[in-house]
Amino acid sequence: MTYLSYFAYILEEWTAVEYLKKYFFHMVIISLTISAMLIFFIVPLTILFFIYLTNVLLLIYQRNDEVKAAKDPLSNVWDSARKTVASFWDIYARIWHGYELHGVENLPEGPGILVYYHGAIPIDYLYFLSRLFLWKKRLCLSVADHFVFRLPGLKLLLEVTGVMPGTREECLSALKNGHLVSISPGGVREALFSDESYQLMWGNRKGFAQVALDAKVPIIPMYTQNVREGYRMFKERRFFRKLYESTRLPFTPPYGGLPVKFRTYIGEPIPYDPNITTDELVEKTKTAVQALIKKHQTIPGSIWKALMDRFDKHCKSD
Repeated sequence: MTYLSYFAYILEEWTAVEYLKKYFFHMVIISLTISAMLIFFIVPLTILFFIYLTNVLLLIYQRNDEVKAAKDPLSNVWDSARKTVASFWDIYARIWHGYELHGVENLPEGPGILVYYHGAIPIDYLYFLSRLFLWKKRLCLSVADHFVFRLPGLKLLLEVTGVMPGTREECLSALKNGHLVSISPGGVREALFSDESYQLMWGNRKGFAQVALDAKVPIIPMYTQNVREGYRMFKERRFFRKLYESTRLPFTPPYGGLPVKFRTYIGEPIPYDPNITTDELVEKTKTAVQALIKKHQTIPGSIWKALMDRFDKHCKSD
């Protein structure tokens, strides 16, 4: 008699419920399935909770008189709070994803535009921002989708970390002030509907290239290995695709959160060239991002291999 059969027999005798043994294995399977589903959704929800907790900490820090007097949310008076927040996320990144950042030497000392592949949840990008600030004490301003600014209770966090809607004027102003500006041309569409094939979904977006030419700054490609293995979207996308195209809101729920290895690679910059067209610069940038994916990512992506990468020490962090 197996242990499960014996346990079912004892439980049946104790509860006096007949036929319990007959359905016990079904109950076990159903319970395990439900537990697995809960685990796959708990980690994304935990990340959301930590993001809101970060905003609460900034609200507490804002009570400081010196901070109250500062009108600019990008002011250096926020650096102490930024360091605390960055340290928290960096510890989370090290523990849960063994996070590594490579190629920081490719970032220009002055302004530039970072272009990256958008995962289902851009947690890798949050890790990058945190480590960049801890290593270089440097902010990278982020262009985000308009729906992000509709989320309640995150206004201060978005302002202090330099998240902006990304109009042409805002981007040019940020670059003029010497900031790095990051953008994912695929945006929410790429987050929702790309998959383990790591296909770029930029459509006809070329505004980032025009801004780079207008500001006369380089474009720097960036990619995080295994980002799709960490968090994924459901395969059935037809309904959610129609819903997104009509509302521009991300209704598709992400799942996952397995502790796969994350390595962010910053590629060599594409220097400003006055003789290149916007379309040519878009294609050049796309080729550079695809080259990083081809070099560092197993395609199609494999969750098992991504987990095993946690034990692969051949590639060390900068």
